[in-house]
Amino acid sequence: MATEVAANGSVPNGLHDPEKTATDLSNGLSDVKLDDQAPTTTVASTEPASEQKDPVPAAESTALPSSGPSLNLPRSSADGLIKTPLSEPLESSQPIPRPQLTSEQETKYATLLKNVLAWTEIPDASTKDAKTTPLTDSERMFLTRECLLRYCRATNWDIAQSETRLRNTLVWRREYGVESRTKDYISIENATGKQVILGWDNHGRTCQYLRPSKQNTERSDRQIQHLVFMLERAIDLMPHGQETLALLINFAETKSGQGATISQGRQTLNILQNHYPERLGRALVTNVPFYIWGFFKLITPFIDPLTREKIKFNEDMGIHVPREQLLKESGGLVEFEYDHEQYWPALNELCESKRAAQQARWEKGGKRIGEYEGYLKGGEEKSLSEREKEVEVED
Repeated sequence: MATEVAANGSVPNGLHDPEKTATDLSNGLSDVKLDDQAPTTTVASTEPASEQKDPVPAAESTALPSSGPSLNLPRSSADGLIKTPLSEPLESSQPIPRPQLTSEQETKYATLLKNVLAWTEIPDASTKDAKTTPLTDSERMFLTRECLLRYCRATNWDIAQSETRLRNTLVWRREYGVESRTKDYISIENATGKQVILGWDNHGRTCQYLRPSKQNTERSDRQIQHLVFMLERAIDLMPHGQETLALLINFAETKSGQGATISQGRQTLNILQNHYPERLGRALVTNVPFYIWGFFKLITPFIDPLTREKIKFNEDMGIHVPREQLLKESGGLVEFEYDHEQYWPALNELCESKRAAQQARWEKGGKRIGEYEGYLKGGEEKSLSEREKEVEVED
């Protein structure tokens, strides 16, 4: 499923646009951003949906667990042959702090937060007569301060649009089954390692490798569900202070037919741009075969210009990712062998532990909408409640 994500790129000059196909492709695509720059101005599931909306169990103790498990995972190429995810970023991988909000932006954020706090129920599906049910704790935890700000930036600080899009995302997550899709259901899609989450780039972005030559399944909805599942795991592994990920897409040894169809590309773009805004920090694409360039050319006109600037073709990936945490096949030093029986359980155990730790911190902080992600991820940031108490003391 690399092609549909790699589509967010520019292509060499000299290729011609097939106008009819491009027109067909444009239907249903929204002109919105998947970029991580903060502008100064701006399928039905094949698995039965679970009735349990909150898959992560509530913590039984008020003690806060560590932000990660003790799985004895390797950290870099110095650990020899790697068959699991790495444990943590290197000290040199530091997120770039976002600029402080202006007073106008703070006011707009406060307005959006007030509107979201008034939500009590949302539809379970996008159909007109869909049943509405209360927000779950998991959905309330999803609505962090940074989440709301991502939608503000994605809409150029149009608060009405931000609220509409955010609500639509919550409905989509219910309808698509983002939280109910299990690791066992997705497992077959990753059996050959066609996607690997391993390491962090120079700015602490989770590195998600897409390797289309490892394609192992027939066309199905589950291929895109697999991509969404892995995006969620990449988000789980983002360190505090980082909201974006790095896609490393290597088309080496990819054969015709192993890439995505135009239909899959269109569906993926719709999901990424509408429901994962401001999540792409970098996309590094290498070894692109000639027949894939045409796909890029078709997709490019419908990608936001700021997003396109994040796509780099055939650059040395070691410029962007520490070679000690970069796969050797991508120009790094990490000797990696994909063993599904080792990698898949380790990845999911690592992510499950981080989600449980975040939920425990969210509960400790008062289960607040608008909580700070830095606090949830175990950073030094204070919780929303702690900040409010400090303001009360100062007043």
